[in-house]
Amino acid sequence: MDYRSSGVDIDAGHEVVRRIRSLAKATFTPGVLSELGSFGGLFTLDPSRREGPVLVASADGVGTKLKVAFLANRHDTIGQDLVNHCVNDILVQGASPLFFLDYLATGRLSPDVAVDVVEGLSHACRANGCALLGGETAEMPGFYADGEYDLAGFIVGMVDRQRIVDGRAIKPGDALIGLPSSGLHTNGYSLARRIVFDHLGLDVGAYVPELGRAIGEVLLEPHRSYLAVLRPLLASGLVRGLAHITGGGITDNLPRVLPDGCAAEIDRSTWQVPPLFDFLQRSGDVPQDDMYRTFNMGIGMIVVIEPKWAHDVFDRLRRAGEAGAALIGHIVAGEPGVRYV
Repeated sequence: MDYRSSGVDIDAGHEVVRRIRSLAKATFTPGVLSELGSFGGLFTLDPSRREGPVLVASADGVGTKLKVAFLANRHDTIGQDLVNHCVNDILVQGASPLFFLDYLATGRLSPDVAVDVVEGLSHACRANGCALLGGETAEMPGFYADGEYDLAGFIVGMVDRQRIVDGRAIKPGDALIGLPSSGLHTNGYSLARRIVFDHLGLDVGAYVPELGRAIGEVLLEPHRSYLAVLRPLLASGLVRGLAHITGGGITDNLPRVLPDGCAAEIDRSTWQVPPLFDFLQRSGDVPQDDMYRTFNMGIGMIVVIEPKWAHDVFDRLRRAGEAGAALIGHIVAGEPGVRYV
């Protein structure tokens, strides 16, 4: 089994971005500081200044992880997934969140479900120091199946222009530090659901001995936020680049922050892949390359630093409570036509 046969074509997504880039760029005003395809969009209120605050914005959804929430009839963690995912996307560029808005669409509004979803949003916003400023709840009968809904989020944060992390300083020889994920986060669920529920025929309450929990609990583990861990490190000025490992895995996300002339080598033996990923790969006979392009494989964020600071960075991460960080690879010189990871 693979992601494409489960209904998700990552290459088609990349093609859409390529084809709409010129359409988006035609709308750019002088305040835009980023290109389409970045984790977050950068906008300055005063283009003439080379310093001062820059707004960083991002929008995302939870994907088909929602289907697991429907099956488990549990809706209080989905909001956490959404907020934390969006926080990480602007964190990649050095930004701290300011405010968040949500969009909840459903066929028939259930007040209990809606309150549970917003409870998760509120919990994560408080944890990230982010205001839940508002949103939209749309009731669309005949459009969504009974008991189902879709959820999207929009975040705005801020970073000083001199503190933007854009990867331009990355050079061959730089070290790659991987920070552990808390599970699948919010990507790869179309393939995971096909393996677990269609192929294996499990229900959400089925206990999986090698995972030590019911499969539904494992799949609903919230997407973690890296803000608290990385904020002190960003303040130190030691971070040259950050990659949030979401859809496309390490294979597609790390190149998004690499400058021209750089590629990356990852040593897959440097961290212990969590049992969930081994379980999914074995159960679905998923090819290795597809695993690393579909799932985060236990690495949710990659930090790029100058190698001489590695000891200091690991010490800072440990003090921040990140004991699972690992040196997973390094930057190498890239040539036209080579694989970038």
